[in-house]
Amino acid sequence: MPADPAARAVFRANNDPLEPMNRKIFAFNLEFDQVLMKPIAKVYVALLPQAGRDAIRNLLVNLNEPVVFANDALQGRFRPAGTTVGRFVINSTVGLVGLIDVAGRHGLHPQVGDFGQTLHVWGFPEGPYLILPIVGPSSPRDSIGSGVDIYVSPWRYVAINNNYPTGLTIAEMGLSGIDERSRAIDSLDELQRESVDYYAAFRSLYRQHRAAEIAGAAAPAAPATDFYSDPGTP
Repeated sequence: MPADPAARAVFRANNDPLEPMNRKIFAFNLEFDQVLMKPIAKVYVALLPQAGRDAIRNLLVNLNEPVVFANDALQGRFRPAGTTVGRFVINSTVGLVGLIDVAGRHGLHPQVGDFGQTLHVWGFPEGPYLILPIVGPSSPRDSIGSGVDIYVSPWRYVAINNNYPTGLTIAEMGLSGIDERSRAIDSLDELQRESVDYYAAFRSLYRQHRAAEIAGAAAPAAPATDFYSDPGTP
């Protein structure tokens, strides 16, 4: 890795030795998106008003709060961990199991915490940029982290006790994917339309966003960011 900070930043942004394979998977994912995910996202937007979609997003965020808490605690970020506990208690009760973000309205904003971020804090290297089928952009470290987050989620054990572990996980991931895609219809269309190389533009956007999340592990608590918003934009 280059010693110069500027050169090191460029290296990290373009660390893609798996690019030939990644481009093939990206092309598959793009086709999958055009055939299935984007149409479903459009129907989702057409059928549900904004308030309904926001309620589902709030519920998904609330379901993930135990995982965020665990990772913030493992990273030694006890203030964000405490904020997450407060959010979960308030939104699970007053907020009708999380459908209403009551905590956010009172200044307790969503925190970011995942096991990929935790591995970074513990000193594990990220590895090269990696595109996973259907799942999308990641890295070896974040792929492991995502698997651990799914495995340790308390809702997985609730589902196991009720004999439907796989169904609950797939349903949650599927709904989360549809929600994320529905919120990025216009921005991704614009990115694809204006990019000379959509793959490279998407890689740059993802890595900027992920770098901001990783940096947040060593920074003061802040509201969660949107994957499709450029963190360099005011």
